[in-house]
Amino acid sequence: MLDAFLVRHCAPTLAGLKCANLFSYRGYRSQKELKRLVQRWDAILNKKGVSITVLHASENFSLLYVYRWTKLLSDWSQEGVRHYLASCGYRLENMDSAVSHLGKRIKQGKEFPHEIGLFLGYPLEDVLAFIENEGQNCKCCGCWKVYYNEEEALKQFARFQKCTQVYCKCFSKGTSLTRLTVAC
Repeated sequence: MLDAFLVRHCAPTLAGLKCANLFSYRGYRSQKELKRLVQRWDAILNKKGVSITVLHASENFSLLYVYRWTKLLSDWSQEGVRHYLASCGYRLENMDSAVSHLGKRIKQGKEFPHEIGLFLGYPLEDVLAFIENEGQNCKCCGCWKVYYNEEEALKQFARFQKCTQVYCKCFSKGTSLTRLTVAC
């Protein structure tokens, strides 16, 4: 059942269009079962350059993070991103420690840490404007709240939506998650 959630919520990442997706998952009976499911799919998807990890979990709710570490590192090489993440306490020499720190920040806070957008491929200027504007006054809203470059963001949102539609259709017709995941 986790494979259907991965297709529905992570198609752009599976297709190599986006560095990461984040979604909530409730389809498990115990923490042990969740751990087993995530480890199984992580081992399978790793062969295609995709990782999956649990950022937060309770008895009946988990927050799963699916990412392509090579794309994430590329996004983080953009001007200002590393500096901003370092100012939030991230050590970026090691992807595992950065993702682990994000999980700790989620567990500690009453709200999502705003830098999570940089773990999802959102533009730095939009992340900073979201913080400055306290989530208000955006030009448009899709995968994220857009404050700059609305035209390009709308094109990206449309690509992500089309990808999700195509992937869901293929999956419903029997194409496996493994086959849908592009190797990068």
